[in-house]
Amino acid sequence: MDIVLASQSPRRRELLTRLGLTFRVLAPEIDERMDRPLPPPLLAERISLEKARAAQALTGPEALIIAADTVVALDSAVLGKPADRSDAVRMLSSLSGRTHQVYTGVTVLRGITAATEHEVTDVTFRTLSPRETADYAATGEPMDKAGAYGIQGYGSLLVSGIRGDYFNVVGLPLCRLGQMLARFDADCLRRAAGGDL
Repeated sequence: MDIVLASQSPRRRELLTRLGLTFRVLAPEIDERMDRPLPPPLLAERISLEKARAAQALTGPEALIIAADTVVALDSAVLGKPADRSDAVRMLSSLSGRTHQVYTGVTVLRGITAATEHEVTDVTFRTLSPRETADYAATGEPMDKAGAYGIQGYGSLLVSGIRGDYFNVVGLPLCRLGQMLARFDADCLRRAAGGDL
């Protein structure tokens, strides 16, 4: 089975590898603007579907396309990737001592059949000092991440707790994706047990 991950994210590649799948990466350019007039979960779903369709246009209908998009929201306001270090500090300061939501929209597409869903995880930051937000921004880690942090890196030092799927916060909700793939005859557990995809 030709499986395509429609994402440039090294984190998503690493997570998909954990499922034991053999896949190739294709990251078509699409409009990923976060200022669309949609609620955060629908925005994440819409962008994931657009990524999947753009990848399918390059691969053809036989490939099984997996696409995802992650949106960080505080009080329903979307926090995209920071424009620069001061923007990262601003975002991190707004998250300090508060709980926000991370939504990842996931699309699995083959032929004319598409499944698009989302996962949500609540993430709580401890209260951060101005020095801590500046130091974390200075690591450079926040610059390519929605919400200006990566929970799998130094950002783990900022997070006091989560409720929901940890992998969703990293960028790919593996539990939900596994269930979606099984509906497309790509059952990861069956394969791990020695069956075929």
